[in-house]
Amino acid sequence: MTQLKLALIGCGGIAQEHWRGIQTGTKRIKVTAVVDANLQQAQAMAERTGATAFGSLEDALAHGDFDAVDIMLPHYLHEEVAVRAFEAGKHVVLEKPMSTSLESCGRIFAAARHAGTVFMVAEQSQYWPDAIKIQKLIQAGAIGEVITARAVFAAPERPLSGPRPWRYDLAKSGGGITMDGGAHWLRPLRMWLGEIDEVIGVTGYPLAGMDGESLTHALLRFKTGVVAVFDTLHAGAVHGGGEEFRITGTMGEIITERGFTSGGVVLYDHAHPQGMQIMLKQPGRSASFGYELEDFECAVLDGTRLQATPEYSLGELQTAFAIYRSALTRQWEKVWLD
Repeated sequence: MTQLKLALIGCGGIAQEHWRGIQTGTKRIKVTAVVDANLQQAQAMAERTGATAFGSLEDALAHGDFDAVDIMLPHYLHEEVAVRAFEAGKHVVLEKPMSTSLESCGRIFAAARHAGTVFMVAEQSQYWPDAIKIQKLIQAGAIGEVITARAVFAAPERPLSGPRPWRYDLAKSGGGITMDGGAHWLRPLRMWLGEIDEVIGVTGYPLAGMDGESLTHALLRFKTGVVAVFDTLHAGAVHGGGEEFRITGTMGEIITERGFTSGGVVLYDHAHPQGMQIMLKQPGRSASFGYELEDFECAVLDGTRLQATPEYSLGELQTAFAIYRSALTRQWEKVWLD
């Protein structure tokens, strides 16, 4: 193949980000089908993309022309749709988290192995330019040996103007802020510090109407012995600025300021005790959807290795589940269970 024909499965907000990423970050992907149970929403997406609209995956598989699917659905639908796509011999890119339970993830893995097609779990922070820059600084010894780190993810509560979001329903989401938005902050820590061995944490529920946790405080002990702090919050009307990541080493610190597109990366060392700005985050993170889909494109068309295998991408979900167990047992819990 010289071109990857892709079906977008789910035409909500994240699909708009993926479509922009395809337009700006890929050269060989053509969206030929869009699928949504809300046919009006699918038709609106079809007008943007030039693709054919379908009201179900079955209809798309029967009448559409595509080689791969990009699944952007509520978490509880991931297994059913991914397995059906693999059974049809399609390549699959699946928005994180893989599913709502490890048992469900196991069934997805089994279907992927049987299909023998490319399987990717989309975690955009793997491709954040600032996360990659920090990884290179650490590997180059810019702050010496890492002593500790901290990650803070905070999203203010937004007044509801429509029906209750599916993310507020535990049966559909599988968990709260830790396994959802918090995963984007866990991935960079794993990129920089290696694999997480065990965790201890507490969870809270300050966001009214949300079944899953909207507050997390946790310690993450990495296999290197380094311990990092991991905080998440989805509550409160307004949040101020502050650090988003802090990585402390024997020779200095790297700090990123809070905000998805604002702020930047600052290095503190002996030569720059007041701090030296290494890069601005604007507009890099918004481009990460294109970078990840380019990775998928190359894996399918060129046979290149994904930057993160689906097995590796299970780490954020495993970490979230370990935090959930720890909140109940009030003790350290292993991330990777036998």
